[in-house]
Amino acid sequence: METAKWLVAFVAVFNYGGLVADALVPAGAKQHLFNPRWPPHAKFHNGQTMSMGIISGSLSLFILFGVHPLSLPLLLLAAAVAGNYFAAMVLAQLFPGTLWSDPEFSDPVPRPLGLFPQQLISYVLCGLIAIAVGLALYTS
Repeated sequence: METAKWLVAFVAVFNYGGLVADALVPAGAKQHLFNPRWPPHAKFHNGQTMSMGIISGSLSLFILFGVHPLSLPLLLLAAAVAGNYFAAMVLAQLFPGTLWSDPEFSDPVPRPLGLFPQQLISYVLCGLIAIAVGLALYTS
């Protein structure tokens, strides 16, 4: 279960990435929080999403490292909390009018494997959560 714990912790730390990418990294910030074309309500939801990432990552890390002993149910809870940010990002595409990138920024964005960066990251991190859950269940 130790490997599963560290995989979940890795994903939990990535929950802080929304704040970093959307507010601190200039290339991302100009597309999100500091985009003059975004109306205040869109920026509100961006702030909400960044806050949810910080809360989810922190809660997951607390469950993993602050509660002893770490049981299988607690590990599964930490995995769900760490993974929900990225699962929500994947599922957001089901809503009408959503895109991975604003059209004005889609051309300069590199697309590894033909995917937008946050799309690839979300798929990989959801996959890591699935692997962690599988390992935890298999080794328990």
